[in-house]
Amino acid sequence: MLSLSFTPLLPWAAIAVLGVIVAVLAVFAVLARGRTALLRVLVLALVLAALTNPALVHEDREPVKDIAAIVVDRSGSQQLGDRPQMTDAVRAELQRRFGALANIETRFIDVPDAKEGDDGTKLFTALGQALADVPPERLAGIVMLTDGVVHDIPASMAQLGIKAPLHVLVTGHPDERDRQIKLLEAPRFGIVGKDLTIRAEVMERGGTGHAVVTMRRDGEEIGRRDVATDKPFSLTTRIEHGGPNVVEIEVEPLPGELTTVNNRAVLPIEGIREKLRVLLVSGEPHQGERTWRNLLKSDANVDLVHFTILRPPEKQDGTPISELSLIAFPTRELFVQKIKDFDLIIFDRYANQSVLPQAYFDNIVRYVREGGALLIAAGPEFAGPASLARTRLAGILPGDPDGRVVEKPYKATPTQVGQRHPVTRDLPGSDANPPAWGDWVRIVEARTRAGIQPILSGAEGLPLLALSREEKGRVALLLSDQAWLWARGYQEGGPYLDLLRRLGHWLMKEPALEEEALRAQTTGRGREVRVERQTMADQAEPVTVTGPTGKVTTLTLKPKEPGLFTATFDAESLGLHTLRSGNLVAFVSVGPANPRELADVFSDTDRLKAVADGSGGSIRRIAGSGGAIDVPRLAVVRGGRLSGADWIGFRPSDSANIRGVEVYPLALGLAALAALAAALLAMWLVEGRRGRAA
Repeated sequence: MLSLSFTPLLPWAAIAVLGVIVAVLAVFAVLARGRTALLRVLVLALVLAALTNPALVHEDREPVKDIAAIVVDRSGSQQLGDRPQMTDAVRAELQRRFGALANIETRFIDVPDAKEGDDGTKLFTALGQALADVPPERLAGIVMLTDGVVHDIPASMAQLGIKAPLHVLVTGHPDERDRQIKLLEAPRFGIVGKDLTIRAEVMERGGTGHAVVTMRRDGEEIGRRDVATDKPFSLTTRIEHGGPNVVEIEVEPLPGELTTVNNRAVLPIEGIREKLRVLLVSGEPHQGERTWRNLLKSDANVDLVHFTILRPPEKQDGTPISELSLIAFPTRELFVQKIKDFDLIIFDRYANQSVLPQAYFDNIVRYVREGGALLIAAGPEFAGPASLARTRLAGILPGDPDGRVVEKPYKATPTQVGQRHPVTRDLPGSDANPPAWGDWVRIVEARTRAGIQPILSGAEGLPLLALSREEKGRVALLLSDQAWLWARGYQEGGPYLDLLRRLGHWLMKEPALEEEALRAQTTGRGREVRVERQTMADQAEPVTVTGPTGKVTTLTLKPKEPGLFTATFDAESLGLHTLRSGNLVAFVSVGPANPRELADVFSDTDRLKAVADGSGGSIRRIAGSGGAIDVPRLAVVRGGRLSGADWIGFRPSDSANIRGVEVYPLALGLAALAALAAALLAMWLVEGRRGRAA
């Protein structure tokens, strides 16, 4: 390819000034001397042209193909209905048709959901990254194959530095129908035991105007009602426990709707306990009493009510109790009127001294069976005739004393069951044999009830700590008053804080301490989910995982430590995953619980219309009549319109790679010098003749 180029010897501004001077001199010369002055003008023009240093440039060019970018939307909304099949079919047809265009190279860009977060569909961001190495002039055009639901649309293609036309091929159908739940007021925290109100709305297109809504809490159905669509409504739920309470609101599907994935809204609500009310009744002053009090008072969330019976049972001299008490023991108020206000009742070395009538023990039994918690920290009195096991509490106690108190040093040791139980599993020092903690020196001999196995044992292998469930409530029996030895550091002490806190949390039904539990949480590494199965059995059942799209997979767990089995898996899509193992259900939300991709699922030709039209491109649906797919023809267009009723165009750039360049100067060298000399000689001869003729 031959072209003319200039490399001026002076700045262009200086050459322009000289050009003006030459033009003025030429005018005066022609006016003064007539046509003979034209030779002088020619000489000056040649000198001026020489200063521009003109040259002929010959380039050895190798033509290169233009680039056509095909952006294929593989986001979550593109997986709905028949859109995946439409997308695959059109992609294959485009690949075939572009293959017939000799001077266009295709670059397919598949854009999936983001690995993390809820950024939605970002096709233009992916386009910019994929074309970072392509010169703008080589881009002949862009095709986007999408449902039109895009979340990073620029004001224009020029904003991205792209001058090529954008053609959008939209999947889906114009008559799509769908129904979904939208949360309007969704509290993230709630008080345990209190009701919480959630406001929501059923949104639909092509629906009936009303729908049945089902509400579940932790997988259990708690309510169902008929609501009007496209109008807000309220639902009430009670926060049953601390930690995550997963509330689901699901609307019945429409016949033939686009997807049922967005028919369910998920709201994880963190249950927060108010002040825990604990009633501690100490039967007599002793070393361990301070340990219990300090432990409970150290927790700012515990509201402790503590009474100590100062009158030993052996001192019966007939003095009225009202005259011996520092304050009146409000037995009726505590054990009749306000017993249900307490989350936990602790009897610490309490002996039955007729302070509490048998009817009050009936109230305690009823309190436990209706969901309360009772802890007996037993001392020597538990083996005698004043034992609580000789009251009406006997029916709910995990063990029955034999009447013997063993006083000898021993190590509190987790039993085989205790090694699996979350209260005693992995206590600091329990990995040694014997455990690496101090001795206790007293234990009350007792037999546990049928079906109850202790989780700690003591001297002579006797049961030390036994737990039981009584209908809705729980009971713990600690058959020693020696925990204070660990608190005082006797023989380097022991994990009394871990043991007693876990014990209290188990009694108050903290989910983390359930014997049979299924838990799942994201690890923070992409979409990886960690699953934990706590069980008292030797083996854990497989876990079935149901993803947001309804796909079911089975997960095999591996033992991590006694009673704890774990596994990990990578979620295929964002949203709520339901895990089941036997009767246990757990939920984990990968990314957002209600992904942005499912908030608006209808295919759309309006969002991208402005940017496509502004680039000279077009936007159209590919769904034809009778279920056919209408793919437009491809054409290379050098000028004029870039799209028609049944075709889309691409603009060629005639780009090439320069393999070599040859430069031929026109104002330098012997040839240029000879031309200038000839012009001067001609001027001298002509003007000389004119002078002689004159």
